[in-house]
Amino acid sequence: MTLASFEAALERTDELELTTTGRATGKPVSCPVWFVRRGEKLYLVPGDGTDSQWYKNLLKTPAVRLAARGARYSAIGTPVTDASMFARVLEYFRAKYGAKNVGSLYPHPNVAVEIPLA
Repeated sequence: MTLASFEAALERTDELELTTTGRATGKPVSCPVWFVRRGEKLYLVPGDGTDSQWYKNLLKTPAVRLAARGARYSAIGTPVTDASMFARVLEYFRAKYGAKNVGSLYPHPNVAVEIPLA
């Protein structure tokens, strides 16, 4: 599928399927994640922050696959550890999904991941 079809799918969903490579097994590991799009970038926030398994997998192997409504996209994820940028990303999530939802589903937010759309 093309980037254009993936971008179109993003407009019709609030959730992606994220696939990382297991750091111990080397096998694909998938999970649903919320996302925020800002221009040509997607932002993901691991629910348990740096303790999230998918985040630990991404640190070892930053290549990820994303799927939305049947459209697929592969990219390299980059951790967002700068405190001010992370605070902005968390505000984007609160604006999109609601502060109460973000507060309950992200108990230990301390990092985000940036995915380029290019």
